[in-house]
Amino acid sequence: MTDKKSIPQSRLISLDAFRGFTIIGMIIVNTPGSWEYVFPPLKHAEWNGLTPTDLVFPFFLFIVGISIVLAYSKRLKNNAPKSEMVNKIIRRSIIIFVFGIALNLIGSNFEHFRIPGVLQRIAIVFLVCSLLFIFTKRRTQIWAGILLLVGYYLLMMLVWVPDIGAGVLLPGKNLAAYIDSITIPFYLYQGSWDPEGVLSTLPAIGTGITGMMAGYIALSEKKIEDKVVLLFVYGFFMTLVGEIWDWVFPINKNIWTSSYVLYTSGLASMTWAVLIWVMDIKGKMSWAYPGVVFGMNAITAYVLSYILQIPFTTISMKNGENLQTLYMKSLVNMGMLPELASMIWAVLFTSLCFIPVWYLYKRKVFLKI
Repeated sequence: MTDKKSIPQSRLISLDAFRGFTIIGMIIVNTPGSWEYVFPPLKHAEWNGLTPTDLVFPFFLFIVGISIVLAYSKRLKNNAPKSEMVNKIIRRSIIIFVFGIALNLIGSNFEHFRIPGVLQRIAIVFLVCSLLFIFTKRRTQIWAGILLLVGYYLLMMLVWVPDIGAGVLLPGKNLAAYIDSITIPFYLYQGSWDPEGVLSTLPAIGTGITGMMAGYIALSEKKIEDKVVLLFVYGFFMTLVGEIWDWVFPINKNIWTSSYVLYTSGLASMTWAVLIWVMDIKGKMSWAYPGVVFGMNAITAYVLSYILQIPFTTISMKNGENLQTLYMKSLVNMGMLPELASMIWAVLFTSLCFIPVWYLYKRKVFLKI
């Protein structure tokens, strides 16, 4: 560990920590020792409802929205050429999208070649929200977010789906799944539909926009203590509206419902408010060092988490079994609860991912994909 003096003070460190802890969460839930043995909180909800795991992805998109406002506000104020900014945004979005497709191929084959994915959705949300920020005012962005969430709700509830009907929200039997089945080529993660599909990306953009509004609060002229209060109020309001909307449009990550957007964005806003209070106001930063390290190279850490899995899952050892399988068998045979052994593997693997990003952090190398 280190004290707060070793962490740069030129930015809201709480945001880097927030981003980093979100990436840590992503890696842990994506790399259990065995998918057969996972504690319930480390699994996604099967359909309607929410687990802690279902907070990770929307939290990251919320942070993307915050970061857009913080990163581009100064450039716009300094009259940086918009064309140059747009070119960089488009290039970065394409790179992130291509990285996502490449990661889909790791440990797979062309028979299961999949176009949608986590990085792909991040790329689209980043692209759309960045262009919205550069070319429109805050009021327009708010209306865009409202239109996306309300419009998605109306589409899902009113549009007739062949052989299914309108307003059906069952797994694989809803408008989003139908559009996936007729528009996305190659392999779909759930067979006939994809959780990062076409239509559900629209409300995901709404998640990015809710983060942009939090970014505006952070950039306001108010005292930092007042910003914390506003972020709490903003977050509480969104969570409340999301909870009410859940009565008619269930909170659901798989189809990224509008209620899910507001509920998770509200929790994200309040979480960031707590981190600002603890870290940026009270100055208690040393405990968050791992989060800051991961947060400063977040996408790099996520990509590395896929690459570093390769030797553990492909190299054959005893009886043709890989290292990960041997680990699980060894600990279970020693009497350890399988779910605990699986979680320990995920934590150890995340610690392994920490080493290269820590090295980059120490060298002050921050890779901007």
